[in-house]
Amino acid sequence: MNHDLQGIRVLLADDHAVVRLGFRLLLEGAGATVVGEAENGERAVQRYAELVPAPTLVVMDVSMPGIGGLVALERLIAWDGKARVLMLSAHHDDIVPVRALRLGALGYLCKRAAPEEFLRAVGQVAGNRRYLDPELAAAVALGQLSGSSNPLETLSERELAVFIKLAEGRSVNEVAGDFCLSPSTVGTHLYNIKQKLNVQNSAELALVAVRNGLIEA
Repeated sequence: MNHDLQGIRVLLADDHAVVRLGFRLLLEGAGATVVGEAENGERAVQRYAELVPAPTLVVMDVSMPGIGGLVALERLIAWDGKARVLMLSAHHDDIVPVRALRLGALGYLCKRAAPEEFLRAVGQVAGNRRYLDPELAAAVALGQLSGSSNPLETLSERELAVFIKLAEGRSVNEVAGDFCLSPSTVGTHLYNIKQKLNVQNSAELALVAVRNGLIEA
């Protein structure tokens, strides 16, 4: 099945240059034009604002240095409520896709998907249609039905973003720098996260993240 993406202008945001190159080759092979690239969330928002006309869609990784993909998505949608964003993740979980779609992403795809599926997702989102990775759809639907049975669901958007960074091994000061927050504010988030998840230390924090597929073991 051929995907004709002629006329579609794409902004790529991923912190791995080789990954961006792979996506660029796939997209250009299908007729799309890559109008910009970004290696982190801050740069993605900046590039989007600079590009005139705006890109047809943004293909953005969830896990990037700095503010990361979810906060960048939030800022993009605040800048342009009509922005079309396809989020990508290396992890299989049902928490982040739900948050991403709730924050305004039109599509969500696992990076393990076949190139064919990636191009189909781009076509859907470019056409202003929702797309959810078929492999994740069942888990997301079940997660939605079960409501707040998972304690991670009780975290606010900012708490979830801080949680992922801390679980990856970032310090409170580093996370404060990433999000332009004071260390005391991040400390407050950490306290709330520990209370909500019923964890005592950073090792338990990381364990919760691994069990939920948010980070690699």
